[in-house]
Amino acid sequence: MAHVSTPVSAAAGQADMPKQHFALASLTTLFFMWGFITCLNDILIPYLKGMFSLNYTQAMLIQFCFFGAYFVMSIPAGKLVSRIGYQFGIVVGLVVAAIGCALFYPAAVAHVYELFLLALFVLASGITILQVSANPYVSVLGPQKTASSRLTMTQAFNSLGTTVAPIFGGWLILSEISQATAEEVKLPYLMLSLSLLVLAVIFAFLKLPKLGKESDSEAAHQDLEDFVDLGSVWRYRHLILGAVGIFVYVGAEVAIGSFLVGFLTLDNIAGLPENEAAHYISYYFAGAMVGRFIGAAVMQKFNAGKVLACHGLLAVLLVVIAMTGEGSLAMWAILLVGLCNSIMFPTIFSLALHGLGKYTSKGSGILCLAIVGGAIIPLLQGVLADSIGVQMALFLPIACYLYITYFALVGSKVSTQTQQSS
Repeated sequence: MAHVSTPVSAAAGQADMPKQHFALASLTTLFFMWGFITCLNDILIPYLKGMFSLNYTQAMLIQFCFFGAYFVMSIPAGKLVSRIGYQFGIVVGLVVAAIGCALFYPAAVAHVYELFLLALFVLASGITILQVSANPYVSVLGPQKTASSRLTMTQAFNSLGTTVAPIFGGWLILSEISQATAEEVKLPYLMLSLSLLVLAVIFAFLKLPKLGKESDSEAAHQDLEDFVDLGSVWRYRHLILGAVGIFVYVGAEVAIGSFLVGFLTLDNIAGLPENEAAHYISYYFAGAMVGRFIGAAVMQKFNAGKVLACHGLLAVLLVVIAMTGEGSLAMWAILLVGLCNSIMFPTIFSLALHGLGKYTSKGSGILCLAIVGGAIIPLLQGVLADSIGVQMALFLPIACYLYITYFALVGSKVSTQTQQSS
């Protein structure tokens, strides 16, 4: 597992406070952009489904290609960033993402679904490089004790992007969905491509702290160490169960977001037109944004595992109501699941890494690979939706949230044997 070095104390000392604040302010734009782009997939799904007359399984290939890129590209991205550093890793990620957005134009001209999927894979590859570069960059830009608060702040801008994107997408992409042509995606994605290229140029010339780059000898030594030690990290039972937790959490969140438009257009739920239903996705992700701030305060006073379990059980209850109910009750129940999602990813992540010591970075890499759940579970839910209907297919996210509750109460506990061996 490639490891990007994060020399916290030395690096933090090299950058003065004004530079650190400027760098953080610059990085928040990236978190906003990739949240915005990721959430646009929830708009693309009903759009391309209508344009190409797809069933739900075929439409979910959008998320499969997008989140599959995280699994395929995470390790290569880590190795790349360790060679060129965080700043130029960001530049490369922005350029690759811009190319992915630009590929939407020829895909729309050719009117070929597979070309849209290729464009999404390239776009997600760029975002993967961005994540591998920007997340540790934020961590080292300042004192270690405030690293989590800096990440929370930048993640809030990521949530802001996911909140704004459905409004933008519903207005520009879904406004003419009844005509089902490819024209509506050209302008939005060309605008995004241009914006990403402008950001790439800006980041290429910004005077930011030069961090994250390993020498060739350090990289070779790290690769050897990774090869020798990787097997040892698998003995941590709570890490493996936590990786499954990340897999099902990302899968459930993406699956629900992907089916929100289809769910809200059902006659027995809200019967909304698709362009109006798209606006309600903002409520789903706004709940996650608000919940992060509330959850950060709550977990200072309460056990993280118990808070996670409460969120998991509440999510189960809300999805059951959405699956079995009708009208406004079912609609708001599914939208409120976003509030439950808010603290899940960081809490599962931290509980899974507890007590790993020198294996923390490798454990983190395993957890990041588990984000591929966003590719697998929505696809499975698509198969179910085609077989038993959109509403009944929600039993799959229920199973995911039940597992998260199990992990919070039982699976996250570090065993005595593991503690002794470490």
